Amino acid sequence: MEMTLATLLVTAGRVTTKEQLVAELWSTAPPRRASAAVHVYLSQLRKFLVAAGDREGRAIVTKPSGYVLHLDGASYDVDDFQELMRTGRAHQHAGRYEAALEAFEGALLLVRGPVLDGTAEGPALSAFTTWVEEERLDCLELSVEARTALGRHREVISLLTGLIAQYPLRESFYRQLMLVLYRSDRQAEALRVYRSAQQVLRSELGLEPCRSLRRLHQAILTSDRLLDLPMAG
Repeated sequence: MEMTLATLLVTAGRVTTKEQLVAELWSTAPPRRASAAVHVYLSQLRKFLVAAGDREGRAIVTKPSGYVLHLDGASYDVDDFQELMRTGRAHQHAGRYEAALEAFEGALLLVRGPVLDGTAEGPALSAFTTWVEEERLDCLELSVEARTALGRHREVISLLTGLIAQYPLRESFYRQLMLVLYRSDRQAEALRVYRSAQQVLRSELGLEPCRSLRRLHQAILTSDRLLDLPMAG
């Protein structure tokens, strides 16, 4: 039932066909009576929603081509997350870094661990979980930029060190750490971070660091004055 609700939430306001539900619930190996099982799950879900407050049973509407979940003003973390991201970006662009950081931290609080606990196998839910994780990482990067702009370098260094250990192939975290180390008069450490990134990317992907990371490395080697400017949002 949980996966049925998750599928309907991802497509809230739009028709989800029975075939889509089968694909999300069982991927490429549905049981023989998959259609009947979907009916059972939807019946259980309707009863659950009625008990949760949908007294008139209007949350899930049956259409000729499938089913539609109507939120009707109910709170939805995804919408709240996106709104906080928009707010944070607007504050960041205007140089209001404290307000931006508050918005980004609020958005991160809405991401409570892995989406769907990594159990999604169907195309829609898999794509959704990938999108949420990418958005969360973007939010982390933006929060780091806000902290850096506020001069909270020690805090940023600690945060980025942990993030790189968790996401060793995400080059943007190396870039941010190199820059904040350089601005903290720790040029040698910034260069070591580049060499570490280079080693990881070569061994794991057989690739060199991206162009922006190589350019930053060269700028640090030459103590380019542009590195003292605020980070681009």
